[in-house]
Amino acid sequence: MITILPESEGNVLVVRATQKLTKRDYEDVFIPKLDQLIQQHGKIRVVMYLDSSFEGWELGAMWDDATFGLKHRNDFERVAVVGGSRWLGWATKLSSHLMEGQVRNYDASSLQEAILWAKQLM
Repeated sequence: MITILPESEGNVLVVRATQKLTKRDYEDVFIPKLDQLIQQHGKIRVVMYLDSSFEGWELGAMWDDATFGLKHRNDFERVAVVGGSRWLGWATKLSSHLMEGQVRNYDASSLQEAILWAKQLM
């Protein structure tokens, strides 16, 4: 499940991912919100907090994530991924080469630090 957190403001979207992310999570919540922010602000910043119950993505959700990310690779100024396994950190670093913006990984205890980084003016 994806939940939009109250720390979201302006062009910064902060979300919490729990359990297994589904295609419906992307189609009903995440992608519409990203589209809205891109239309309003042009460039956006995203913090995705993978909490301790996070189990990964269903195949449809992974596909939606990848296709949206590639289509909008120039629309992200900053992306922070908080928590998750070590392999996910490597995958995030790999994906950073496919997008224009900055990408950082944070451990699960550093959510506030990631939010501050995302909101920081360049």
